[in-house]
Amino acid sequence: MKNEKSIESEISGYISTLLRQNFGKGPTSVYVTLAGTFLTIHFRGFIAPMEKILLNKHQEKRILETRNLLMNELSSEIILQLYKKTGLDIETIFADWNLENETGMIFAVLNEEAEQSTAKWPIDVKEKEFYKAIDIASELSEKIPGKTVIHWLSERTILVVRDKILVPIEKELISNGFTEELKLAKRPLEKRVIGEVTIPSSRPRIIEETFVDWNFEKDQGFFLFVLKPV
Repeated sequence: MKNEKSIESEISGYISTLLRQNFGKGPTSVYVTLAGTFLTIHFRGFIAPMEKILLNKHQEKRILETRNLLMNELSSEIILQLYKKTGLDIETIFADWNLENETGMIFAVLNEEAEQSTAKWPIDVKEKEFYKAIDIASELSEKIPGKTVIHWLSERTILVVRDKILVPIEKELISNGFTEELKLAKRPLEKRVIGEVTIPSSRPRIIEETFVDWNFEKDQGFFLFVLKPV
């Protein structure tokens, strides 16, 4: 396999081209992080001209529905092409968007045993307090997860993986085929609740953006925090 920097550069170029070809406009910048069995692709300056018109008319839901449909169609192709270009064996791909900031996040979980390691916990962050804050936020939006794991993927990227989070009504909606509708309803709620979380640290660590997605088949939810530079 190629070295990490080469892989990240390859992914950045591929995703920029893919978004431009399928959405009519590519991002102005792409930041790739490969850590452990996780891959994140954070991009800025991403909104198509037609989407701007819809956004001005407060039609955010229509934009999100279209993007979700397109990403569902593209997921298999992304997995295949990234394997061909980088050798990464991707299990699942997720995506979320911040239309107001014109940003987005594509997040992937790898199948293979990772050669790369996640970043160490910063010594200034109070680990127990951070976990407690995440669980409290989860309880406000649905319930306390069966398990919560926080990964520092880099100095500015944090991944929170939560297992066993679905309540009975959500499971019923999923079994009846209302997956996309549930995502559209859950996303603003969870972002609003998790937006109250701060990182307990002895130095300023400010969450700049939050992205959310789920693997309903595995009863699993993800938060991705992008921090402001320290």
